[in-house]
Amino acid sequence: MRLSAVSYLNTKPFIYGLFRSDLAGLIDLSLDIPSVCAQKLLSGEVDIALTPVAIIPELPEAYLVSDFCIGSTGTVKTVCLFSERPLSEIKKIYLDFHSRTSVALTRILCAQYWNIQPEFVHASEGYESDIRNETAGLIIGDRAIGQEKRFPFAYDLGEAWTGWTGLPFVFAAWVSVKPLHPGMINRFNAALQIGLDHIPELTKILPTMPGFNLEKYFRENISYELDEPKWDALNRFLGLLAGENGYRLHRNAAALVG
Repeated sequence: MRLSAVSYLNTKPFIYGLFRSDLAGLIDLSLDIPSVCAQKLLSGEVDIALTPVAIIPELPEAYLVSDFCIGSTGTVKTVCLFSERPLSEIKKIYLDFHSRTSVALTRILCAQYWNIQPEFVHASEGYESDIRNETAGLIIGDRAIGQEKRFPFAYDLGEAWTGWTGLPFVFAAWVSVKPLHPGMINRFNAALQIGLDHIPELTKILPTMPGFNLEKYFRENISYELDEPKWDALNRFLGLLAGENGYRLHRNAAALVG
C-alpha cells in the first residue's frame, strides 16, 4: 500500500503502530505536510492518505478507511491563531500553507463565531516573522509549539470550534478513493491501535521538547478515535464548507463513504 501521512508529532503513534504491525512489509510510506498528503491523494500517487478533511468534497469518491483520525475534543494546542492584538483589532490574517482544513476552519470561525472580517493572505515560508501589530497568523503543527510564549494572544481553533458548536473536531482522516477489503481495514485499524497502546514507550524514543509534555499532548490534546460525536462534527464542518447544498458522509458496509 502506498501511504502518505502527516509528518507532525500528532501522527507519530500511528506511524509507530504501522511499523510494529504485520503490515510493515506491505507499506510504502511518505511523510508530508498535510496539503501535500491531500495533493498526493488527488493525483493518485498514493492509495491512502492521512489527509486534511477539507479535501473530501473534491474527491470523486471518499472512503474513510479507519476508525481513527487526528481530532480534538477541545484545546488541540497545535492549531492556533497567534496575534499581538485581540481578535477585535485584527485586520489581516496570514493563512498557514500547510493545511486546507485549518485554513477553512479559520475562515468559518472568523465569519460565524468571532464575527470579524479580516483580510486573508495565503502565506509562504517564513511568514511567522510578519505576525505583528494588527496582522495575525494561523500556525499549525509542530511549528505552533511554544509560539504562545512569543505572542500575547493565542486562539486555539479546536477550543474555539468546540466552544461554538459543542462538538469535537476532525482535522485529518485516513482516506482512500476506492473501497478497501474489510479484512484489510481490520488489519489497518489493528496496526494503528498498536501505536496508541504504546504511547508511553513511544514518548521515550522521541526527542524531548522543553516545556512540552508529549504524553499529555497525545492523550489529552489529540483525540484519535473517529467516534459518533466526531462523525457529527465532520458532517457539520463539511456542511459549512458546502454551504446551502450541504454535504453528508454515509456508512457503506465496511467502509465509510462520502
